[in-house]
Amino acid sequence: MKYNLAFKYRIYPNKEQELLINKTFGCVRFVYNTILYTANKIYEETGKNKIITPASLKSENQFLKEVDSLALSNAQLNVKRSFTNFFQKRAKFPKFKSKKNNVKSYTTNCVNNSIQIEENKYLVLPKLKRVKLKYHREIPKDYRIKSVTLTNSNGNYYVSILTEFEKEIQKIPSSDKVIGLDFSMPELFVSSENQRADYPRYFRMLEKKLKKLQKSLSRKVKFSKNWYRQKEKISRLHEYIKNCRRDFLHKLSKKLSKEYNAVVVEDLNMKGMSQALNFGKSIGDNGWGMFLRMLEYKLMFLGKQFLKIDKWFPSSKTCSRCGNIKEELKLSERSYKCECCGIEIDRDYNAALNIRDVGKEMLKY
Repeated sequence: MKYNLAFKYRIYPNKEQELLINKTFGCVRFVYNTILYTANKIYEETGKNKIITPASLKSENQFLKEVDSLALSNAQLNVKRSFTNFFQKRAKFPKFKSKKNNVKSYTTNCVNNSIQIEENKYLVLPKLKRVKLKYHREIPKDYRIKSVTLTNSNGNYYVSILTEFEKEIQKIPSSDKVIGLDFSMPELFVSSENQRADYPRYFRMLEKKLKKLQKSLSRKVKFSKNWYRQKEKISRLHEYIKNCRRDFLHKLSKKLSKEYNAVVVEDLNMKGMSQALNFGKSIGDNGWGMFLRMLEYKLMFLGKQFLKIDKWFPSSKTCSRCGNIKEELKLSERSYKCECCGIEIDRDYNAALNIRDVGKEMLKY
């Protein structure tokens, strides 16, 4: 069976390469905006969904010939995909790209082995040739490179190399080493073995610093040079928080995937929870959805199980010892007291035990 997996690296282009990369960002943005504008105009006049090609723009815009043609083709495909999602009511109407965005990117495809890694320190890309690469994680030799997305985030350059590989995953019997995870706002999760993730809450740690920077931004003249400089500082701090969060979640998910044969969680609606309970910042800071995606693919590649139980299952209201279900349990009650068997237990730990037991029942079938 074929699978896709992306590897992200930092690259260090020289001045000439950096200039060409920035030109490509600009050309991709120009092509995207022009195609979007033309498609919108055609739709308003005729009611038809027609997307023009980048080749039709090159005769009047000679600068487009300097950059990678596949990057321009991918910009066209992005417009087409955006329009399709809009017409099928999966997304809002596509927006035009701004040159003032702190994160810029383009995607190019590997055709006839045009993208390669050489000497474990260079990445060969169309038009750019050899770019210095921080090759900290080796791509297996049987993995085939499909495409590369090059990104400039606050002055730092990264590549995400999408690979394709074939693998027959042998499923490991999951009758033992099963763990249940209950989402916990302050700690990320509490497990059925009473382990707590102790997530550092990076956004909350740096919220005061972020607030100070945003306050300074509000005092500056909008769209002035100082305003853009201050906005870049805010963007860099957000990127630092994001990188800290991703690093923590990657390490935690890898540890769990190695130690257990099956992980069971609740299928929660995090967006609805954040809106209903006004916990948007805390839920966003935890990155629970990102953590589950990491855990799922890491378990899958190891032939292990990732299970989601129904979100309506009363995991918090059910006694993990006798199975009694409480009619009401307030969010402020942090311990579970059972009227039938008399057990008193931490609320989240009790829920995690119930989640694990439901998962074990699912694994029997």
